[in-house]
Amino acid sequence: MQTSSDRHEYPSHWEADVVLRDGGTARIRPITVDDAERLVSFYEQVSDESKYYRFFAPYPRLSAKDVHRFTHHDFVDRVGLAATVGGEFIATVRYDRINADGRPASLPADEAEVAFLVQDAHQGRGVASALLEHIAAVARERDIRRFAAEVLPANSKMIKVFTDAGYQQKRHFEDGVVRLEFDLEPTDRSLAVQRAREQRAEARSVQRLLAPGSVAVIGAGRTPGGVGRSVLDNLREAGFTGRLYAVNKALQEKELGGVPAHRSVRDIAEPVDLAVVAVPAPYVPEVVAECGEHGVQGLVVVSAGYAESGPAGRERQRALVRQARTYGMRIIGPNAFGVINTSPEVRLNASLAPEMPRPGRIGLFAQSGAIGIALLSRLHRRGGGVTGVTGVSTFVSSGNRADVSGNDVLQYWYDDPDTDVALMYLESIGNPRKFTRLARRTAAAKPLVVVQGARHAAAPQGHAVRATRLPHATVSALLRQAGVIRVDTITELVDAGLLLARQPLPAGPRVAILGNSESLGLLTFDACLAEGLRPLPPLDLTTAASAEDFHRALTKALADDRCDAVVVTAIPAVGETSAQDAALAEALRSASASAPAKPVLVVHVELGGLAEALSAAASTAPQAASTAPGAGQAPRPAERPATTVGGPSEASPRLIPAYPAAERAVRALGEAVKYAQWRREAADPGKVPEYEDIDEKGAAEQIDELLSRGSGLTLAPEDACVLLGRYGIDVHRALPAPTPDEAAAAARTLGYPVALKTTAPHLRHRADLGGVRLDLTDETQLRRAYAELTDLFGTPEVLRPVVQGMAPRGVDTVVRAVIDPAAGAVLSFGLAGAASELLGDTAHRLVPVTDRDASSLVRSIRTAPLLFGWRGSAPVDTLALEELMLRVSRLVDDHPEVVAVSLEPVVVAPGGLSVLGATVRLARAPVRDDLGPRTLPVV
Repeated sequence: MQTSSDRHEYPSHWEADVVLRDGGTARIRPITVDDAERLVSFYEQVSDESKYYRFFAPYPRLSAKDVHRFTHHDFVDRVGLAATVGGEFIATVRYDRINADGRPASLPADEAEVAFLVQDAHQGRGVASALLEHIAAVARERDIRRFAAEVLPANSKMIKVFTDAGYQQKRHFEDGVVRLEFDLEPTDRSLAVQRAREQRAEARSVQRLLAPGSVAVIGAGRTPGGVGRSVLDNLREAGFTGRLYAVNKALQEKELGGVPAHRSVRDIAEPVDLAVVAVPAPYVPEVVAECGEHGVQGLVVVSAGYAESGPAGRERQRALVRQARTYGMRIIGPNAFGVINTSPEVRLNASLAPEMPRPGRIGLFAQSGAIGIALLSRLHRRGGGVTGVTGVSTFVSSGNRADVSGNDVLQYWYDDPDTDVALMYLESIGNPRKFTRLARRTAAAKPLVVVQGARHAAAPQGHAVRATRLPHATVSALLRQAGVIRVDTITELVDAGLLLARQPLPAGPRVAILGNSESLGLLTFDACLAEGLRPLPPLDLTTAASAEDFHRALTKALADDRCDAVVVTAIPAVGETSAQDAALAEALRSASASAPAKPVLVVHVELGGLAEALSAAASTAPQAASTAPGAGQAPRPAERPATTVGGPSEASPRLIPAYPAAERAVRALGEAVKYAQWRREAADPGKVPEYEDIDEKGAAEQIDELLSRGSGLTLAPEDACVLLGRYGIDVHRALPAPTPDEAAAAARTLGYPVALKTTAPHLRHRADLGGVRLDLTDETQLRRAYAELTDLFGTPEVLRPVVQGMAPRGVDTVVRAVIDPAAGAVLSFGLAGAASELLGDTAHRLVPVTDRDASSLVRSIRTAPLLFGWRGSAPVDTLALEELMLRVSRLVDDHPEVVAVSLEPVVVAPGGLSVLGATVRLARAPVRDDLGPRTLPVV
């Protein structure tokens, strides 16, 4: 319990766990009156040089007055934050609000002086940079807009902290001191700096778990077969290159299975980088404390009995994460299957997998241990299902993912030179907004294939995730927008991964088909059409085709400029031998080498021999080289040549993936084609247009005035029209018609012809139910229509009829935007009507939408041909439709208080469009955690 210092309550929402540059963690929290002893102890451990840099004079100790000043804050004009590890301070930062003369001040003064002090043992870990992010966020919350800092010229480290932060700043030198002044409003550069630091820190935190120099297995028993002993044996048998220890309180022996044994991790004389915890849940806190005190860097907790077991277990899990973070440790698990790193320099199998996977270029992440086993098994097998040697670079099974998640592993894979393709099985996405951002960046460098379990049910009980109102189809569409290759099954996940790991990306959708079976060729042709590919007529080599015939045909197909990829179909000849399999495999490999930029796939029917032969002569493992350490390492993704990114590693021979069914091969190829197209388009994502007629300030003032009446407000039609009009969105005027006479008066005001329609919730936008009457040309028709509606559906009080002028004929569409608490702002588009709703034919994009996004949004629904002149109809004005969506996107992006917009119907005519109905909902702007300082998820 923290004690409030002065006049404001303790701001617990300022507390946060952060990952530092070296991958360790620290806790940032406000300094309070209870911290006097911690502050004195911290200061005593700071060097005289660092003290001099802080106070500009020798300052060996803090006086009682200093301690009081540095621990008593009002949390508004005076704020202090501390970074702690193990409950002790490792760094502090404070600001004091000042006026134009540099004297202490209160509001409305909006400038503050800021100063840091970092313990020497923790300098270089990025602590000051993390503290700067958090103290800046606190200052903005307290209406401080600028920081000023005075630094001695010799204090180059602190000057670098400020200059590297990315804020707009001024610097001048006077009286032997460098004075820095900078605005706290986040800039594109400051946000980029923050995210780059986040990536390096989180990647490093995962690297410490996957490439430890020493591992202790805590809970390894004497008898083979237990969880702890199995992990120990797997580590030993995999040939782990570091130091390995067995730990068990019951052990009297000095060795266990040839591994040094200890009763406690405290008894190990050398440092321990990673601890695998396999003891019953009640004993885990004691183990974590021992590990933290010994300086262990990270934990893999395979113990069960946590959130997956119910509310008590969930609280136990929260306590576990809090305890580990107190010591600066990150956790994989609990209830984890383990981690694997096949690098020859590491050879880590800290998992329950009995066999070490073959080394290779595929990274695997699974939230489920069972699915993790299935993935490893599929990739390990060479016969049955997907065949051929395919290796793994790293494998992480996160279990309940209480700490380390798929986001962290993506950060690691992004610049991991040993991983070319990332495969992920996700049962929940804890932070969809961040996952989408990281996925987009990763997919621009290497393929990311995802299958999501629990699509139609709640997330597993062990997963703490944010609620989302978006249906699964919408989430899938947003992931595809981010470049994620979304598949539905584990089989498809492996199929796509094999192709992407072994072959280059196709330049287009044109596919050549050749083989020794006409029927198999035709099946492949049909499968290509079903996947939206453009197949050439199959070439039948007949069943008498020899290996040389295949070689000649494949070489010719690859040389054909009309083809972007080749699918080879093969059936075994009667009595075919393994020698003939090997000859055919060699013929296909040598022919494919003639066109390294085009992918080749093989479809085989019960032909294990050929599949084995296709990959028997090579492996996806990194090739050994007699170069110095570090030489020949693959460049970071951004530095890799465009011709090799997303395809097989240059260091690995090209392997041809083989599939047992045409549909599976073609489906994988179709995903590769769509991904390659996304990559090309991602190079030029478009821009968010500026519109001179947008009144952003007027809209903000109107929103503030409307929200002063209360939050969660659905605007009256008049207010909605005014707000939309400020963004250039004109809504077709509609007048209420509570009686036939008022309907006639409204029609005279608007001018005939008019439409009469109900706005009752159960009939709104349901022309198919008969609640709309169109093209009423005079008062007689209007009164007759009014009587028909009231006779059919009820009284005017129930129907809420309105009269509206007729709009030009066109295609009825719907444009919506909604703020989802987990995913953020989403723009959706589809055709109006029950048929589109029934088929789920709606497209989605994340806001802000670019001009390219809007163009693709219009074209991505299945019924899009109706907009472009289907069956001889006149094409409609899709450019006006795209502009409308861009304006809606700007509205919700500029004003997060606009939590929902629905324009329905939007009638798009050959020239222009008409918005016939609009609904706008306002609420207080939700807090966006993706724009604040770096933090780990709250437990």
